[in-house]
Amino acid sequence: MMTGHEVVKLRVNFKTLEEFENFREYGQQELSMKEDLEENIVENDSESPFYGVYFGNKLVGRMSLYKINAKYDQYFDPPHDYLELWKLEVLPGYQGKGIGNAMVEYAKSFGLPVKTNARQRSDDFWKKQAFSPLTYQTDRDRGENPYVWLPEGVKEKLHVQEKAVQAKSEPIENEET
Repeated sequence: MMTGHEVVKLRVNFKTLEEFENFREYGQQELSMKEDLEENIVENDSESPFYGVYFGNKLVGRMSLYKINAKYDQYFDPPHDYLELWKLEVLPGYQGKGIGNAMVEYAKSFGLPVKTNARQRSDDFWKKQAFSPLTYQTDRDRGENPYVWLPEGVKEKLHVQEKAVQAKSEPIENEET
């Protein structure tokens, strides 16, 4: 679905830091990316994980995208490099215009699985984006609410306790001696 909203990699600089202030004022405190950006400025990190959508000269939507190496994958079968999408936020007044959808589609365009942690009351948004909730694993998810988008050929990784439950529920063939 083409929305006409261009997603761009945000520069790690003081102008972007000022633009992030708008999100701090209007947005959700737990989604604040200001500290993340400040750390990247201090470290002179040219590989910005920040992406956004502008309306004119105003940043109206933003997210972080981090590529996670397959050796750290706890979610997918087979183990896979994947993207972790964090802190997607669209400013009030610009919501419902396809900006969030454009950012999610941008993340999917890499062809890698995408994992996010759905905030309260955002489940419907993620389901509309073809994400599905993962089976909750206490040791892995630690109170988070993980949702994933899986490209073809990738599925959710089953953990030891799930495999045991599956094995118990499979029919056992009777062998005669």
